[in-house]
Amino acid sequence: MQRRNFALAAAAACLATPVLAQSPAPFPSKTITLVVPFTPSSGSDIIARIIAPRLSARWGQPVIVDNKPGASGNLGAQAVATAAPDGHTLLMAINSFTMTPSIYKSVPFDAVTDFAPVAKLAEAGYAFVVHPAVPAKDMKQLIELVKKSGGNINYGTPGNGTPQHLAMELFKSAHHLDAMHVPYKGIQGALTDLMGGQVQMMFATVHSTRPLEQAGKMRFIAVTGEQRNPIAPDIPTFREQGITVMDGIDAWYGVFAPGRTPADTVARINRDFVEVMNMPDIKAELAQKGLSVKTSTPAQFAQVVKSDLARWKKVVVDARITAD
Repeated sequence: MQRRNFALAAAAACLATPVLAQSPAPFPSKTITLVVPFTPSSGSDIIARIIAPRLSARWGQPVIVDNKPGASGNLGAQAVATAAPDGHTLLMAINSFTMTPSIYKSVPFDAVTDFAPVAKLAEAGYAFVVHPAVPAKDMKQLIELVKKSGGNINYGTPGNGTPQHLAMELFKSAHHLDAMHVPYKGIQGALTDLMGGQVQMMFATVHSTRPLEQAGKMRFIAVTGEQRNPIAPDIPTFREQGITVMDGIDAWYGVFAPGRTPADTVARINRDFVEVMNMPDIKAELAQKGLSVKTSTPAQFAQVVKSDLARWKKVVVDARITAD
């Protein structure tokens, strides 16, 4: 009888013991997915596909690139926000990540709490380009020209709410300018009409427009960045021309893990991404594609995200920008 009572008591104790939550799988223990929230051949896709084999060799696990385009990157971001916080699903983001929360009325994630910043990876500089017939040769002349036009100068963008659109609205606001926005469905249409004279000015990446500029189909007025762009060393920066408001608007590329990913896992992923990105052959290959490697710690990247969220929210509110 005593034995039976003891067995029943032991069984009851086992049932009363809470079941511990399963701890996340150690990193790396399975396939790692780099989610690119844009189409193939985009900047983040280029970076992901170049570094994936090197990361795979370091981690001893397959590293695959998964393109999930849509809603200005929001679909891919949402997939990572809801993934297991174990480092095996990562977001290859661009700076529009800090713009869409202010542009869209409803975003299916919180850009701060649902993600763990891992590292900034690279930058691509912007050029302020104009049609060759525009008489301004520098930013001072350009600003005077736009002010005198009374709003009769058009500027093109790849679409409403794109980084190029927000960059121009920031520039206009800082100098109290009036110009007509002409949004296109992609960069190619905007560049074609700039060369044709239907629009007179726009922001575009230096590497995508330098060959056209060298062919005389458009003219550079200024480039972003702390120093002159290595692809266009003859073109002065905004800062050289006395304009500081455009500091830090270069297109950046970075990697995020899901929120609640353990700090030691984030640190491990950061270390490996930074070391791979700074390999001489990787840097050289990305430079040929117009991407300058500029890496960071998780804390430094988190500060970039925080600053950009505040900056672009003000631009969006002031210019009353909404998603199409």
